[in-house]
Amino acid sequence: MSNPFVHVELQTQDPAKAKKFYKGLFDWEINDMPMDYSLIEVGEGTGGGMMKNPVPGTPSTWRAYVLVADVAASMKRAKELGGTVVKDKTEVPGMGWFGVIVDPTGAALGLWQAKMHK
Repeated sequence: MSNPFVHVELQTQDPAKAKKFYKGLFDWEINDMPMDYSLIEVGEGTGGGMMKNPVPGTPSTWRAYVLVADVAASMKRAKELGGTVVKDKTEVPGMGWFGVIVDPTGAALGLWQAKMHK
């Protein structure tokens, strides 16, 4: 599979409440990072993250991220296919780049380009 799902992120209006809930429900390790972000370590399988929803007043939601070789090229192709870009390519220092598209049916999807380490 050339473009696997690599990250799942909860954007919630109440991160503290969500952390307590998911720690109690699953055997997840949730580690706080800089910039008010928490990494979700699940052991085996695709991990994720958790953050305060950046759009006040909108519902909490889970967003999946797909691995791509080039976020900018993938966004361009998504537009050619009728999608829209709602978050331009953004760097996560030391880790890579992400962006968010919305497909023609209205579903949002994250794109992730990992930084190549030399």
